[in-house]
Amino acid sequence: MLDNLTSRLADVVKSLRGQARLTEANIQDAMREVRMALLEADVALPVVKVFINDVKQRALGQDVLGSLTPGQAVIGVVHDELKKLMGEQNDALNLAAVPPAIVLMAGLQGAGKTTTTGKLAKLLKETQKKKVLVVSADVYRPAAIEQLKMLASQIGVEWFPSLPSQTPKDIAASALDHAKRHFFDVLIVDTAGRLAIDQEMMDEIKALHAFLNPIETLFVVDAMQGQDAVNTAQAFNAALPLTGVILTKLDGDSRGGAALSVRHVTGKPIKFIGVGEKVTGLEPFHPDRLASRILGMGDVLSLIEEVQKSVDVEEAQKLAKKMKTGKGFDLEDFKTQIQQMKKMGGMTALLDKMPGQLSQLAQGQDTDKAVARIEGIINSMTPAERAKPEILKASRKRRIAAGAGVSVQEVNRLLNQFEQTQKMMKQFSGKGMMKLMRGMKNILPGM
Repeated sequence: MLDNLTSRLADVVKSLRGQARLTEANIQDAMREVRMALLEADVALPVVKVFINDVKQRALGQDVLGSLTPGQAVIGVVHDELKKLMGEQNDALNLAAVPPAIVLMAGLQGAGKTTTTGKLAKLLKETQKKKVLVVSADVYRPAAIEQLKMLASQIGVEWFPSLPSQTPKDIAASALDHAKRHFFDVLIVDTAGRLAIDQEMMDEIKALHAFLNPIETLFVVDAMQGQDAVNTAQAFNAALPLTGVILTKLDGDSRGGAALSVRHVTGKPIKFIGVGEKVTGLEPFHPDRLASRILGMGDVLSLIEEVQKSVDVEEAQKLAKKMKTGKGFDLEDFKTQIQQMKKMGGMTALLDKMPGQLSQLAQGQDTDKAVARIEGIINSMTPAERAKPEILKASRKRRIAAGAGVSVQEVNRLLNQFEQTQKMMKQFSGKGMMKLMRGMKNILPGM
């Protein structure tokens, strides 16, 4: 996510090393590089102009004077201005309405609207304990209705049936009546997408909006569209009273221009970002945290929240005890830790939220595939073999390799890595986090 921009901004800071102080000349040079970095990241030109001007004025002002180095000063100013550009703070959903609070989902076809509807329903159910009803008013794409039905079943929320022969307004009216009679807290209405903005689409969703009078009208947009995403959001904002934006596929966009532009161009807050295909892959958007990630500072707060949500505390305490004593850590524990990482989005997702060098450990590596391979090998072992890897001789290794679909060399590599991990666990109490995470490179092949 945003790798290119992070790399370019890091180069800008390096260029200021060795400078005694900030001057108009070196600020001018630094801002030229920042401008190029933002344009390459597909940030809208008007946004770049405003941003560069604000950073330049603040960098030359009194607020960067003191004990900071020029590089630190510029980083501080850029961080604050990035945060301001993206909206200062998280804008939560406003569900303060007579139940059911209605959320209308809008967007182009292929932006991930139906998947996002399911993700949002799960988020509201689990984090706010809301009773949620979802319905699809996409009568042009029967697969969308079935997709939402499957998602609702998967996440454990109620789905209201609809048919392609019905009109969107009739579907919405029936769903709203059902939601009122059965005391639902939230009704999320998924609408039809199109391949391009057209008048028929706008008229239909305007009529639906007028009928439902939703408290939240969210525009779902694919971050990988870059500048087009911002233009589309602007067009929808002119036609509909949007209350917020959800950026999907942000983890697949190394440029990040949409995230930096959409708030400034539309005036509407980014409320959530979609990361990954899993139903858990929807996060509240925090401008300050994304600004920190862009500048290589990591996103430790989001990492902590992810750990609190996903980690089995009892298992973690057992492992902590084994780490403290340096005894009893076996391949079953190794597998448990891998499964905990998968719950949190995988090793790549975890490292992406870590600051500085830690976030770069997995760059360019398919670490999640390596994790899956390790898990497959351990699953092919018997409980006795997991508890006592030393009993694994040639014949057992061949059986395990055949069961996991890998070579015997892969099994040997895993056992070597496990031995290194055992040693690392014994030394854990004397290591800092940076040393520990560097040690993790030895656990996963390809890292």
